[in-house]
Amino acid sequence: MDLICYLHPGWAPLIRPAPATRTWMDETPEAFAYRCLPLNIANAHGWEVLSPCAFDAIWNGAAGVEAVTIVPEPGAKPEQVPVSLFGQGVITFHIEGIFRTPGGWNLWVGGTPNRAKDGISPLTGVVETDWSPFTFTMNWRFTRPGQWIHFDALEPICFLFPIERAAIESFAPKFEPLEADPATMERFRAWSRARDEFHQQMKINPPRTPADRWQKHYYRGVDAGGQSLVKDHRTKLRLQRFDTSAAPDVPTAPDDEVSPPKQEQTSARQNLPVAGNLSEETTALRLALAKREWLLETLERQRDLVPRLAAIERVSGLSGEQFLEQYYAVNRPVILTGEMAGWPALARWTPQYLKSAVGARPIEFQGERTRDQRFEMFKDAHRRVAPFDIFIDQILQPGAGNDAYLTAYNSERNAEALAVLQRDIGFLDEFLDRNAAVPQGMMWIGPAGTVTSLHHDLTNNFIAQIVGRKRIKLMPAAEVGKLYNHQHVFSEISDLEDPQIDPVRYPRLTDLRFYDVLLEPGEILFTPLGWWHQVKSLDFSVTITFTNFRWRNDSYANFPSG
Repeated sequence: MDLICYLHPGWAPLIRPAPATRTWMDETPEAFAYRCLPLNIANAHGWEVLSPCAFDAIWNGAAGVEAVTIVPEPGAKPEQVPVSLFGQGVITFHIEGIFRTPGGWNLWVGGTPNRAKDGISPLTGVVETDWSPFTFTMNWRFTRPGQWIHFDALEPICFLFPIERAAIESFAPKFEPLEADPATMERFRAWSRARDEFHQQMKINPPRTPADRWQKHYYRGVDAGGQSLVKDHRTKLRLQRFDTSAAPDVPTAPDDEVSPPKQEQTSARQNLPVAGNLSEETTALRLALAKREWLLETLERQRDLVPRLAAIERVSGLSGEQFLEQYYAVNRPVILTGEMAGWPALARWTPQYLKSAVGARPIEFQGERTRDQRFEMFKDAHRRVAPFDIFIDQILQPGAGNDAYLTAYNSERNAEALAVLQRDIGFLDEFLDRNAAVPQGMMWIGPAGTVTSLHHDLTNNFIAQIVGRKRIKLMPAAEVGKLYNHQHVFSEISDLEDPQIDPVRYPRLTDLRFYDVLLEPGEILFTPLGWWHQVKSLDFSVTITFTNFRWRNDSYANFPSG
């Protein structure tokens, strides 16, 4: 079925499929809020219209239209700024578009679910869009007077999805005793027993990982016995973007949620001049960022003047002091060859050898990664446990791809199980500290097709390739301004090779400077602090990463995480 948005000349609404993520959910301990599947589905159950401009507003508590003051950012187009149209502490957004749904279908129009905003609340309407030749407005009402509120440009102002007009009236609601449905009653009792047993077991043996703290029956769409009761259970919605082929001038709305304004910013607004001060601060910040980008780009261009400095060298026989002076201290990557030449692991570590050595010892890995585009950001939700030999069999299946991967994030849990493999590896004494907390590094084991999304690390790293090959795209730390750093150490772009990347939305990628590295078995890539990279395995692969250098490597301690 089609959902059409007809555009009058000059209209260019910013509309996107609603993301399932929320900033407040990201910030819950271990991102536990994402375990609530109904919450996730509701978050993504429609399309969002975004504000084309930033503005501040305040209501003095009176009923008239003049009781609301709206102060847009400098340069905002008047027709895109909300207005006080109805009084009663309501601000009104004019939605640019006449929506058309199939016959008998309405649009539910309101605020984005599970995205509260202090001081103001969205109003909700149901619009008959199968016939109406009119636009509709989106309205928000202040919840208290004297409270400045702020909307960012690209912040969601409207959420909409189709509902069948007659469906709700066809339902005949009634109460019945649970015994009237014996099958449901038995499933409920089985679930209740299982839940009581689960809680009792958690008291006796507290789970070691967040993934073990919840039962996941509803999330998986099964009853307590593991039986699937419906064929169309959803754990994720994949709504389509509005097709712009007939309206090429309509800009592409960003995919991700705009973070809410800082509380101290809101509480500082006491009167109208504050909005002007805010814009001055924003201008100063933009200028400071532009100066930073100019400096970083200029330094990279100067590095290009010396061909040796503009390439990633492969070298052998470096002493620790040479490595420190030429690479570590000056934040330059290098590939070390020959340093692992005597390690038995290079010849021994076939999948069969690993299975034999480790056996059925339980290990933790990252599982079901293909269900979540942000599997790297929400690693705790993907923790899984299995016998090691079963895990190896799983990743050797044809087309295993990126679904299961034993990573450095699982290293603490796996230290005991994988300790038997330490006999096959040596130690890089020229570069590493034996007295570190984790002297033998962190292991990665996975099939061809595993992916580590685009990110930068907060430490200097050695990536030591033992088995198989990996292709690594590596970008200087100075390229950060071109990489759309989204949250923490991650980019909005998971994969630079994704053919669906929108060049209009990400124009700075055009000038991105990067190195394409094929890391072979026996080679070690030094990845300096702050250098961006993404990694893809070309074969069954075993890698060890090290951060226990002989020299200071603790800059992560004061990383600004806000």
